[in-house]
Amino acid sequence: MGLIKVENIRVFAYHGCLKEETKIGSDYSVDLEVKANLKTSSKTDKLEDTVDYVFLNRIIKEEMNIPSALLEHVAKRILKRIFKEDNMVTKATVWVSKLNPPIGGDVERVTIKMTNRRKK
Repeated sequence: MGLIKVENIRVFAYHGCLKEETKIGSDYSVDLEVKANLKTSSKTDKLEDTVDYVFLNRIIKEEMNIPSALLEHVAKRILKRIFKEDNMVTKATVWVSKLNPPIGGDVERVTIKMTNRRKK
């Protein structure tokens, strides 16, 4: 097994429970870690034998473009698509962070973390 990490994907999106958040948008940061068998790709040196991080980045950007009230909902959609579209991934963890959240204080970010495993 091995890990592939895609870190600090910066996105501007329109998530939130407040009406203003879905109109003016906010900055977000997404981190992703996937577990997969990298033994074959380490020998063959072929992209088709691994999990393509360009593909992972695309899924994150597409799902972040769909407004949701909760970050948990966005994270669940990201995980669902990864498992649906790439059979090599056995486990995935996603961190979705809202930067400078409007919560009445000096807060750099609010982050949710979700993990899912492939059903056998």
